[in-house]
Amino acid sequence: MSPDARAFRRIVVTGGAGFLGSHLCDRLMTEQAEAVVCVDNLLTGSSDNLAPLLADPRFTLLRRDVSEPIHVPGKVDLVLHFASPASPADYLRLPIHTLKAGSLGTLHALELAERKGARFVLASTSEIYGEPLVHPQPETYRGNVDAVGPRSVYDEAKRFAEALTTAYRTSSGVDTGIVRIFNTYGPRMRPYDGRAVPTFVRQALTGEQITVTGDGSQTRSLCYVDDMVDGILAFAASGHPGPVNLGTTEETSMLELARLIRDMTGCRAAIRFIDRPVDDPTVRRPDTTLARQSLHWSPETSLRQGLKATIAWFAAQLDTALPQASEQAAILPAGARSPGC
Repeated sequence: MSPDARAFRRIVVTGGAGFLGSHLCDRLMTEQAEAVVCVDNLLTGSSDNLAPLLADPRFTLLRRDVSEPIHVPGKVDLVLHFASPASPADYLRLPIHTLKAGSLGTLHALELAERKGARFVLASTSEIYGEPLVHPQPETYRGNVDAVGPRSVYDEAKRFAEALTTAYRTSSGVDTGIVRIFNTYGPRMRPYDGRAVPTFVRQALTGEQITVTGDGSQTRSLCYVDDMVDGILAFAASGHPGPVNLGTTEETSMLELARLIRDMTGCRAAIRFIDRPVDDPTVRRPDTTLARQSLHWSPETSLRQGLKATIAWFAAQLDTALPQASEQAAILPAGARSPGC
């Protein structure tokens, strides 16, 4: 089944005030939907992300916690379940909220989709693969997750959410789908959310030392937010049950990323190495064969292009003028003083 995405006239986005959710709301309102209902308790999201939409009568913001039953009057064609703390800084600070979003939140979003006869799409994550023993990670890989480690509140919440979503499909006939989202970045990330891109950009723009965990050799595959939204909506329209990996196959080490952001901002700040978090994955790169074949989707934005837009957005938010690019910058040991930007 491959219905036209434009057949989804009224769409519910849980977590729609967050980084990725707000970009989805924007795209849906400008290109596809007749109406969008955002359900968000604003715990880690912000109504500022939705500012251009709030005056549009076709858009509704319901400030609700998805751990409570979700009531949306009227017809609903599609439920996109994106409600969850998603950065390590958030889910380590909010472990119970994270587990509730993945369990009760997924249950209530599925119940809404079942009542309305709507398609349901779960935003799962590459973190369900844990510390991978297979590289790159295909959808058939079952993962290597520490069920009692500090990151388990997010990893296991998403693994449970996948199991519950599958059960609703097989036992109740709900039209469900699962996307496994790999590292996504872009405008609207919060400066202190703990993820690498906003951390490095904020530090570079404000003249701080750029803090790289471990020796910086650990890798991530960074997908620009516009490309990710394209993939999510292509998946929603396809009727595919998933799981399907969405991300870029361009793998970058954290030290390479820090150096690139420093060069692109024109910052002279030092790179300082700090302790690596417990259970921080060593590598992360999706096998996107299924997405290419089933969705005819692959990212189009290069890392430099995406970072350019992201850095410009952060510079505006931080009210920081970008300095001239420096020819080189030192890498100093922990505790050394940064020369700043």
